[in-house]
Amino acid sequence: MPPMKSFVKQYGIFLAWIQAIVATGGSLYMSEVLNWTPCILCWYQRIFMYPLVILILVGIYIKDKLLPYYVLALSIPGALIAIYHYLLQKGILPEEVAPCTLGASCEREYIGWFGFITIPLLSFVAFAVISIVTFLYFKYSQEE
Repeated sequence: MPPMKSFVKQYGIFLAWIQAIVATGGSLYMSEVLNWTPCILCWYQRIFMYPLVILILVGIYIKDKLLPYYVLALSIPGALIAIYHYLLQKGILPEEVAPCTLGASCEREYIGWFGFITIPLLSFVAFAVISIVTFLYFKYSQEE
């Protein structure tokens, strides 16, 4: 078995769990320490990310064979919301399709590293990493 395949088969779900922890920690840091107010789309992304920390940990502990299905059921919709938020923030989608009528604006960019890296993009990358690693973990675990 190739070394990368073996690594993902053995540690893939742990990598997904670590990514969920980092994303959740970063999200909480931004809102609780930096006092950045999350918009409604940020809250939706949190709804899909935060449970992954506990879900993956419990799934690993009880050795749940269906864990990848649960993880993908949360990470894929989370990624879709994040990319929608990013496109809205960058002006690719018109303001009329924005669900943010009350509270913080979904178009506000708290960070803009290199001119394109924003919080929704970081969220999308986190969800994508979790989804891809979980999918590969599931695929390689089935090949026995």
